[in-house]
Amino acid sequence: MITLRRALATTVVVAAALGLAGCTAGVEPELDGSVDATSGAEVAASGSAPIVFAFVCRTGQGDATETYTTYAAAWEADRTDCTAKSITGTEMSAQQQAAVRAADDAVDLRDLAATCAERGVAPWTSAVETDDQARVAAGLLEYCPGHPERDRLQEALLAHRG
Repeated sequence: MITLRRALATTVVVAAALGLAGCTAGVEPELDGSVDATSGAEVAASGSAPIVFAFVCRTGQGDATETYTTYAAAWEADRTDCTAKSITGTEMSAQQQAAVRAADDAVDLRDLAATCAERGVAPWTSAVETDDQARVAAGLLEYCPGHPERDRLQEALLAHRG
């Protein structure tokens, strides 16, 4: 029964795709007189976008690494040794700026991002004992609100601040 449903669904999708292709085949785009059709190649992107990272994490099997494009994927894999590689964007988001300010130069954005991808290691699992560790913890709490060990780190920071 499941195979029959899957085959029927596949047939419907293929038919819809062919139908859409048939509607557009051979149709020339209508250009407004004010648009220069040759200028498309000369258009450059403008503005800025938030910095986005990928995470290259050691797998624990020799020098092997795995790359993750989301924090959640790295957290699910319980990675403990990651680096952050900028993949797009040129400007820090408001959240990233707030995190760097909270860290007060103890770490930079790339270090915050890499540490946010990690799980089961310090600073997520250790006490906050120094002012430098407190600044890192504050930055991480701002930057990584969804981290699975966030509550534990927040408790450690509150204990340090007394």
